[in-house]
Amino acid sequence: MTMIKRLMVFFLISISFFMVFAGGQEASAKDEKVQKPKEYGVYIKTKTGLTRLLPNIVFDEGGIIFIESNNPQTFVLKDMQYFIIYGTYDVNVLTYNPMLFYQTSALGKPRYAFGKDVDINVKKQKAENLWVVRPKGLFSRGYFALWINDTAWDFVIE
Repeated sequence: MTMIKRLMVFFLISISFFMVFAGGQEASAKDEKVQKPKEYGVYIKTKTGLTRLLPNIVFDEGGIIFIESNNPQTFVLKDMQYFIIYGTYDVNVLTYNPMLFYQTSALGKPRYAFGKDVDINVKKQKAENLWVVRPKGLFSRGYFALWINDTAWDFVIE
């Protein structure tokens, strides 16, 4: 009997520590001050500051939605923190997708189709037209894009 009681006490203490640390992490994320960019756009927050992503046009050809790669920006995985969207964008249709090779265009440019959406958290900030976007899981390496309507901001995480 005492062994069972000890195990139950150990599990209760472990669960309480987990809840305290998980709750503390969420509270610190809410209190974090977000740097407001000077111009409208989509940015990646890294350890060194904000980097503006370059937009890319989304094409629809025969029901397949894709982009043509234009030398996307590259970021180091360990430096990635979150995305900032500043402007009058419809964030209700925002998706975060891995990009999958589709085909080569007639001009020799690679075309990439959008993969399955990655779950994201979108939080409105106090400043007008400012949102912070984070994946629900961890960032991973690969070719990705943030996509809103007919514009996508593509980038590579190494």
